[in-house]
Amino acid sequence: MRKLFLVSILAVAGATARAGDLESTLLGEAEGLHPAALHAALVSWESLHAKGEALRPLLAVIDYGLPSTEKRMWVFDLASQSLLFHDLVAHGRNSGGDVARWFSNEDGSYMSSLGAFVTGEAYVGHNGYSMRLRGADAAVNDRAEARAIVLHGAPYVDEGVAAALGRLGRSLGCPAVRPAIAHELIDRLKDGGVVYAWHPSLGR
Repeated sequence: MRKLFLVSILAVAGATARAGDLESTLLGEAEGLHPAALHAALVSWESLHAKGEALRPLLAVIDYGLPSTEKRMWVFDLASQSLLFHDLVAHGRNSGGDVARWFSNEDGSYMSSLGAFVTGEAYVGHNGYSMRLRGADAAVNDRAEARAIVLHGAPYVDEGVAAALGRLGRSLGCPAVRPAIAHELIDRLKDGGVVYAWHPSLGR
């Protein structure tokens, strides 16, 4: 399985170098990202790609092992092996203060969920330009659509808010980003990319 993962991911990236080069290259572009987070995200992307669910070589990694006051979201283009975005992202209000500690798949929990999400369509809703997310991990995040967990911009995702409160504002469970980047980020990720939310509690 490991061999198939590496062969497939390198084929998508158009790489001819050693199998471990993609992961190493991306880590070199993503200072501060836990290596375990990137590894788990790449394995999940490959699995979803093999099943025909991840249609595009776009991968966002959210590292909830970092505080909300730090830029803890990285968005990669796997085909060009490049970093597209590195920015702030909020977590759910019941997941913790500055640091996310608790996660849930339950409606009404107002917590973030971990694991892999396949990106869906973009739409304009209550929070402006937003992107639907389908949780791909059973019992971990597969109720995301029923919970209306989407990626959207929010004014409380702001360095000024973080400086005033000691943390970002928090969502009802959605990964919220700065309004200034929301539209461009969503347009890059929508319709078959992958968002992977990681925390050290996953143990991988």
